[in-house]
Amino acid sequence: MEYACGGDLFEQYNGIELPDSTIRFYIANLVLALEVLHNLGIVHRDIKGENAVIGSDGYLKLTDFGLSKNGMLDGNRTYSLCGTNEFIAPEVLNKENKEGYGFSFDWWSLGCLLFEIKFG
Repeated sequence: MEYACGGDLFEQYNGIELPDSTIRFYIANLVLALEVLHNLGIVHRDIKGENAVIGSDGYLKLTDFGLSKNGMLDGNRTYSLCGTNEFIAPEVLNKENKEGYGFSFDWWSLGCLLFEIKFG
């Protein structure tokens, strides 16, 4: 992966209030990245500010696929408890959930990230 001279997203919003237009831009970048991954059958499972780096063009690049899961098309589910505590979806934490989870994990994490960026 090429050098991301803008650092990570967490560095951009940690202790700083970003304008709404900047927040929308970054979240839209992540939505597009997740759409590509999900269309390929990949759930990332670790969406957070530290795993989104900013390239020289100002666009985000999603990194750290160490917890990602392939083969999630056709309604496949996974059951592993993984991810960063503040961003884990409730269905992952529910020990009684026998149905597993899919792409919803990433969307929940993205919502948590949006909340963290906006409100700290």
